[in-house]
Amino acid sequence: MTPEVDPTKSPDAASTSDTTTDGAASPRICVTEKAAEYMKTKLMFKGQPGAALRIGVKGGGCNGLTYVTEIDEKPPRKRDLVYEFHGLKVLVDTRSVKYIDGAVVDYENTLMYQGLRFKNPLEESSCGCGETFSVADSVMKAATAK
Repeated sequence: MTPEVDPTKSPDAASTSDTTTDGAASPRICVTEKAAEYMKTKLMFKGQPGAALRIGVKGGGCNGLTYVTEIDEKPPRKRDLVYEFHGLKVLVDTRSVKYIDGAVVDYENTLMYQGLRFKNPLEESSCGCGETFSVADSVMKAATAK
């Protein structure tokens, strides 16, 4: 299945070759081509070219929530959303997507930082390190409601 591409997003945020395997009409997050190429190179270097990038959120840090990225060689879990961006398999658990819905994961290479960066529309504030964040109370209440 090929997701719809939002023409208002940057050209490298998604491409018509991106696919979703969770049955959703379009991905709940995006991974830019730069980020996908960075991760594919990293996976090759580590000898894990078939592994996926797992993206998530956990509690903790200065602002209450922390972005998590891991290399995962295991099969997707039942609660995972499974995507492919620019040839990179990406797994996002449904609990985490509530806090990062609509986020774009990009690659940054500066004097101060090299790695993946999240551009999260649900982020209300973030720590100076950019690794921890908070969301609006309404998002937090909706995400934790049972």
